[in-house]
Amino acid sequence: MKLGVIGLPNVGKSTLFNAITQAGAAAANYPFCTIEPNVGVVAVPDARLDVLSEMYHPEKYTPTTIEFVDIAGLVRGASRGEGLGNKFLSHIREVDSVVHVVRCFLDDNVVHVDGSVDPVRDAETINLELIFADMETVEKRLDRTTKMLKSGDKKLIFEAELLKRIYAHLESGKPVRTLECDKDEKEAVEGMFLLTSKPVIYVANIQEDDIGNDNNELVKRLYEVARAEGAEAMTICAKLEEEISELELSEKQAFLAEMGIEESGLDQLVKACYRLLGLVSFLTAGPKEVRAWTIVRGTKAPQAAGKIHTDFEKGFIRAEIVGYDTLIANGTMQSCKEKGLIRSEGKEYVMQDGDIVVFRFNV
Repeated sequence: MKLGVIGLPNVGKSTLFNAITQAGAAAANYPFCTIEPNVGVVAVPDARLDVLSEMYHPEKYTPTTIEFVDIAGLVRGASRGEGLGNKFLSHIREVDSVVHVVRCFLDDNVVHVDGSVDPVRDAETINLELIFADMETVEKRLDRTTKMLKSGDKKLIFEAELLKRIYAHLESGKPVRTLECDKDEKEAVEGMFLLTSKPVIYVANIQEDDIGNDNNELVKRLYEVARAEGAEAMTICAKLEEEISELELSEKQAFLAEMGIEESGLDQLVKACYRLLGLVSFLTAGPKEVRAWTIVRGTKAPQAAGKIHTDFEKGFIRAEIVGYDTLIANGTMQSCKEKGLIRSEGKEYVMQDGDIVVFRFNV
């Protein structure tokens, strides 16, 4: 899973990126501090793996990972090449989902490219640039498709009609992800790799003084933007997250408790990403390795087995499964076996989050 962190210059993008990846990306108080995208791979926090590790004392402990890409600040006119425009837009095209950081704090010492803080305007500035870029892409594709319509190919007729709908939707100022589509249209849209078709999480970046403040008007306004387009939204203090990321685990937990924060921004962001992209994790556990595997919700057992090795999918016989909660309630895998709680599932079984599985296969 690859997530692109975007936003205007000086909104706290690189600071947040540093916090969640500890990758040391440059963060400074001037536009275009980030030019080439910084990439950081983050282990997904999963307390279930820690419990299984205590149970099995494995040789290897392998959490699933997320790749974060810190994409340089976009500015008004980026779709026409302003700032470092088109180059950055191409970086967004390569990610699965977008983390859109919006400044929701006032600080005279941190310059704003538009001279004032307005989360609605700032979010709109980025969104419009992505919309303009998509309009250009759709227009070119529609022009090519229209020229080939004389052949009477039904696929081309379908594509031309869909492209016209997409263009009209974009022209009304709406991202492609809010366009109502049937299954065939969704598949076609996915193949177009449009910028505004990507799922979005809006991140309201606040200052420390506003932690726990439910009446921050700037945050409320950004949440309204997210709600209007059915997007996820969350609040993070990027500066505080950067401080937390430098602490040892025990210190981190004590610090969060002292601040009255239940979980770190990274934990919140990962959960939001999983919801947004419809992901779940299944687990494998034993003396050799305890590991989490990420799959799309609705994945069947053979395809999940294929995530481990293609041979597992080709020669799939069955999946022996016990739910994580069932294992914990009964204490040991042996106890689950004795009570007949380990299920044997076939090719049509849909994997569930927290399934602990052994795949049986023959090649």
